[in-house]
Amino acid sequence: MAALGDITRIRTNISALNALNALKGINNRLNTSNLRLATGKRINSAADDPSGFSLAGTLRLRARRLGVAIDNLSDATNVLNTAESGLSGINDILGQMAEKATLAASDTQGSSERSAILTELNQLAQEIDAISQTTQFNGNVLLTAATMTFQVGPTGVDTARFTLASSFTSSSLGINTMTVATQTLASATLGSINAAITSVQTALQSIGALIERFQVKSDNLLQAQVNASAAASRIEDADLATEQLNKSNLSILLQTATAQLAGANSSPISLLQLFKA
Repeated sequence: MAALGDITRIRTNISALNALNALKGINNRLNTSNLRLATGKRINSAADDPSGFSLAGTLRLRARRLGVAIDNLSDATNVLNTAESGLSGINDILGQMAEKATLAASDTQGSSERSAILTELNQLAQEIDAISQTTQFNGNVLLTAATMTFQVGPTGVDTARFTLASSFTSSSLGINTMTVATQTLASATLGSINAAITSVQTALQSIGALIERFQVKSDNLLQAQVNASAAASRIEDADLATEQLNKSNLSILLQTATAQLAGANSSPISLLQLFKA
C-alpha cells in the first residue's frame, strides 16, 4: 500500500515519490515486455522463472539428444542397407551357380563341358569372396561374423545390435571346394549351393526385419522430439499477441504515470498562496 502524502509538508513530496515508484515499476515491466517481443521468449533468464527455466532447459536438451539418436538410426539403416546390398549380390551369384550346377548334374554334359562349368563356378566363388571383403561401412567389414552396436535412443541402455552369425565368404558358405566331375559330385555341389542360398536369405530376412524396426523406432523418436520441443515452447516461448497487448497497456500507463509525476511535483506550488499579503 502506498504511503499517503500531506500537501502541507513540502520538504518531502510523498505524492511525487509514489508516482515516481509507479513510473519506475511500469518502465521495468515495459522493458521486460519489449525484451520478450524482441527475443520471442517468455523466459530470458533464470530470474524470470527459475523452475520453468530449468524444466525448459531439460526438455530442450532431451529434444537435441533425440535428434542425435534419430541421426544414429539413419546411419545404422545405411549400414544395414550396405550389408543388404552385398548379401543381395552374393545371393544373385549363388543363383547363377545353382543354374550351372544343375546343368552339370545332368549326364547330358560331357567332361569338357563340366570342366568349363567348374571354371565358371570357381570364378563366381571368387567374386563372392570379393563382395564379402569389399562390403564395408566406415572401415568396418560387414559380411563377417562380427557385431555392431548402435545407440538408438537418448539413454545409455537404449541400444540395438546388428550381428551376422557367420561370414559370407565362399569358405564359410561351404562352396570353396566344388567339383562337378560326375553327376553324383555335381548333385552334391548343387546341394551345397542351395544350403548357401538358404544361409544368405536367412541373413537378408534378419537385416530386413531390423531395418523395419529402425524405421518404426525413428518415427517414434521423431514424435517424441516434437513433443519435447512443444513442451519446452509452452514453458519458455512468449505469447507474442499477449505481449503486444501488454506492451500497449504499459505504454499508456507510462504516459499517465509521467503526467501524474509532473502533477505531483507542481502541487506544492499552491501553498505559496498562503504567503501572499
